[in-house]
Amino acid sequence: MFLCWSAKGGSGTTVIAAALALVLSQRSATTVVDLAGDLPAALGIAEPAGPGVRDWMASPTGDAAALERLRVPVSDTLQLLPLGSAPATNERWADLANALAHHTVVVDGGTGTPPAELLAVADHNLLVTRPCYLALRLAAASGVQPSGIVLVGEPGRALSARDIERAVGAPVIAELHYDPAVARAVDAGLLAARLPASLAHALTRALKRAA
Repeated sequence: MFLCWSAKGGSGTTVIAAALALVLSQRSATTVVDLAGDLPAALGIAEPAGPGVRDWMASPTGDAAALERLRVPVSDTLQLLPLGSAPATNERWADLANALAHHTVVVDGGTGTPPAELLAVADHNLLVTRPCYLALRLAAASGVQPSGIVLVGEPGRALSARDIERAVGAPVIAELHYDPAVARAVDAGLLAARLPASLAHALTRALKRAA
């Protein structure tokens, strides 16, 4: 399990989670879990009309088989577990963690501290951040120790990758430089069909470093 999260909004977590799942799906069947609500748009697929993770968590009788039935195909080897529309609940995070634990999974954890139950079972806990002082303050205050950092670069920032590593206490496993092709692919709904080479190569290298 790869759990992607950010301490501050606008860091690019959803795009990174989507792209990482696309890279992994080239190797084996992969599921990407939407806990933020934007993955269908980022992947360029129609918004799922049926229930999702929130609905499953709101049901006291939902089991692993029921969760499996909620998956929506993105490609032959990639499935999406959508967010759903039920009110947010914190009651069944442990059940969700157990149901996902034996699959190749990328979780878009969105902004803020991820649930402890998911952190406990994640093989890779990845902080997605920009070289932003405010974001780093929030990450340090979260109390979560990431296993790696995906650094989304911005022109003109003063903080370096080494500065980020010292502030967070974790290695930068991928440093993504500004590439307008990524924004164009997302805006056109073509991320899944035409994953930009710069993004694919950076995350492939990150997987090797994480391993």
